[in-house]
Parts: sequence; structure tokens; C-alpha cells
Amino acid sequence: MNELNTKIPTSGYKQKKWKGRYTILLLLWSGWLLSFLDRMVMSVSLPFIGHDLGIDKTVQGSIISAFFIGYALFQIPGGYLADKFGPRKVMAFAIIWWSMFTLFTGLIYVLPLMLLTRFMFGAGEGCFPASSWKTIATYFPAKERGRATAIQSSVNTLGPAISVIVAVAIIEWLGWRDVFIILSIPGFILGFFIYKFIRNNPTENRLIDANELQELAINNDNTVETVTNSSVSLINVLKMPILWKLSLIWFLFDITFWGFTTWLPSYLLEARGLSLSKTGILAAIPFLFGALGTLVGGYFADKFAQKLKYVYGLTAFISGIFLFLMFQVENLQAAMVFQCVSALFMFIAFAIFWGMLMHMIPPAIMGKASSIVNFGGQVAGVLSPFIIGFLIDNANGGYNHAFLFMVIALISSAILTFFIKKMNI
Repeated sequence: MNELNTKIPTSGYKQKKWKGRYTILLLLWSGWLLSFLDRMVMSVSLPFIGHDLGIDKTVQGSIISAFFIGYALFQIPGGYLADKFGPRKVMAFAIIWWSMFTLFTGLIYVLPLMLLTRFMFGAGEGCFPASSWKTIATYFPAKERGRATAIQSSVNTLGPAISVIVAVAIIEWLGWRDVFIILSIPGFILGFFIYKFIRNNPTENRLIDANELQELAINNDNTVETVTNSSVSLINVLKMPILWKLSLIWFLFDITFWGFTTWLPSYLLEARGLSLSKTGILAAIPFLFGALGTLVGGYFADKFAQKLKYVYGLTAFISGIFLFLMFQVENLQAAMVFQCVSALFMFIAFAIFWGMLMHMIPPAIMGKASSIVNFGGQVAGVLSPFIIGFLIDNANGGYNHAFLFMVIALISSAILTFFIKKMNI
């Protein structure tokens, strides 16, 4: 604390347009975008992989689930490592690790090795989220964390949108295997840049000048918490009931989120009878609305910090209603409108949820706490694709039961939010 106070001015200063923390956010955003590109091209490639490997929808879902098993299992270890050693090395290693297994995905010809490769891929990505949230909590004043998180989270919409377009173009040109081989290359480069330009403590980062250090001090009541070692043990963090309540809410939300993003291309191809090229376009449009929703949600997260559970519940409920309408209508144009509206409100809720956590959790335990909450979502990622694949197979290729399952999960998430009474850890 004293070291920080000696490095920052105590009087007025000039604001500059581009701050060092924006560069940090750009690197984090790039890491998230790459992670979503790497994982979401699987959604487009899945029917082709199924054809090549001779597997049905249920087994195709198990390939997605293998990723999420690794992703879920390494959430809490990743958060622990981020708090203990700092996020810099964890993020750099994670990106290089998952890029290596992205490359391997394009080289696999048998199902058991595909499952193992996707598990190892998920393990690498599982170490990344908590480190990135901890970095935001460390580098951004409290009043900006909701928007910073929303900007980072915009890749949850842009990733699927871009991956559909990229994957379709490469599959039509070269085949599904080359999608993964090509996408592995940027990861090795980005891992190097994150290691070079991010430091665990803002005071040690040459990108962050004295003015920004003063902003951090002023906007956090003249205190900057320890960003590496936390006095709160992992066991004590695990005992916080509010985190497990939020994990359940996030679990239910992510059943819908991962079901929606994983099976949407297959739904448009098979249930709506679209061509591959039209699927690439129409599957991307809802996620562009989602990108807008993420930014709106981030603004709300900072604007209405004391009422976020109500805003989350309302927006998640509206999203569920429009998702229900989407698969009920026969007309494709009406279905697309409902799909876009559902995506808009789904991602407003998405951003509000993580903005809520940013306002609740101290930076010193952000790695552990956020990883516990995110663990619930990734358990949904394990179960959702498999269950939805089973529901589709059980309905002889029909998608109505699968989407009804997603609607029920999302509305349940909205309802449970209203029962959270304590909003501070």
C-alpha cells in the first residue's frame, strides 16, 4: 500500500484518451475471442465430424461435453493459481496449451482420441477465465468494471458469429480439419503478447502511468488490494453460500446459453432446411444482436449496481419467452426475429450477471470466487450438449423438446435470482 502511494501523485492530473488499461483489456478481449473461435467452430464442424467418424447426435454431443468436462474441472484450480501466482503466467500458458490442442483436433481420425483431445483443450481454456476477471478487477476502478467486463464478454456473441462465418468459409474451401489447424496459429502469438505486456500488479506495468494509478486509488477509496496473494484461503471462499447460489443460477443460464450456441447451426441446417452458406449467415445474425445486448448489459451493470438481480431476472425471463416463440412458429422470418430478440435479452442478462459479480467480489479473491461461480456454468456445458443431443435423437431429429428444455432452464434461472437476499460477500 505504501509503495503504491509513493508512485502516484496526490493532486490533479490530465486525463488521456487511451489509457494503458485499455490495452490490457484489448489483450484480454483477444484471448476470449480466440477461445470462442476455437471452441465454437466445433458447433459448425459437428455434422461433418459426425459423418466422418460415423457417430449419431448423442455421441456428437459427447464431443462437446468432453471439452466442458476439462473446462469445468480446471475452473477452480485456475482461479486458485491466479490468486496465488498472479494471472499473467496462467493466461499465457493457458492460451498456448489450448492452441496446441486446437491443432491436434484437426489431426484426429478416431473418436477416443477426439474425446481426449477436446478434454485437454478444455483443461487449458478452463484456467483462463478467472485470471482475466482478476486482471480486470486489478486494473480497472470499481466504477468501470461492469463495462470492462461487458466489453470482454462481447466475444461471447462475436465469437459464435465470427466462428460460424469463418468455419463455413474454410469448410467449403478446405474441409473441417483445416479450420482447427489454421486457428491454432494466432494462439501461440497471443500467448507471447500477454506474457510480455501484462503484469500481475499495475504498479509494475510500464503501460500504466501515474495518472492511472491515481485513478485506481481514488476510485477504490485510496486502497489497492493485493493482487497476487490473498489472506482468504480457498477453503474459506468455498464456504461462502452466496457463491454457490450464484453458481446454480449460472448453471441454469448456461444450459440455455451452451445449448443455443452449440446446436443453433445444426437446427438451421436440419430443422429449417437451410443450405450451409445460408446457415453461416443466419446463425451469425442473432449473435450480433447479442453483442449489442452485452454492451447494454454492461452499462446497466454500472448504472444500476444495487438493483442488478431484478434486472437480470427480468431480462432472462424475456429471453426465455422469445426463445419459446422461436421454435413454435413455422415462418422462417418470424423465427429469426424471435431468435434475435431472445439473443439480445439473453446477453443483456449475461453481462449483468458478471457485472454483478464484479461489484460484489473483492479483487484479492476474484480468481477463486469467480472460478467457483463459473464452475456451475461449465457443469451445464458438460450436461447440456449431451442432454440436448439425446432429446433430438429421441424425437427422431426434432428440436422442439430440446428448445423447450432450454427455455425451462433459462426461466428457472431468472426466478431463482429473486431469492438472493444477500448481495455482498
